[in-house]
Amino acid sequence: QVQLVESGGGLVQAGGSLRLSCAASGRSFSSYTMGWFRQAPGKEREFVAAISWNGVTTDYADSVEGRFTISRDNAKHTVSLQMNSLKPEDTAVYYCARHARQLTAYSRSQRDFGSWGQGTQVTVSS
Repeated sequence: QVQLVESGGGLVQAGGSLRLSCAASGRSFSSYTMGWFRQAPGKEREFVAAISWNGVTTDYADSVEGRFTISRDNAKHTVSLQMNSLKPEDTAVYYCARHARQLTAYSRSQRDFGSWGQGTQVTVSS
């Protein structure tokens, strides 16, 4: 059973930056697409970004395209989300997730991700 542990959240002013990290335990990390999702207060959880198992393909929600960058280090079993030019509407709990199947390209659907971290809070003040 994989464990995903997020870190790097916090409070930042609008326009600032944060870098989230997710450390994965278990084997075969390099075989799985990884994703980041977020849930703001009173809203449903939504897709933020995903990266394919080999790091070749990335995908971003329109709301973060050009501001956020997802990356992975398969040797260290980590996936990161660099968040720049943060806005108050980026305030949410951010979750790291692992795709349920190996060697798939990528997906934006939460139902395709079978393992989730506990989340890390990101708060952007105006």
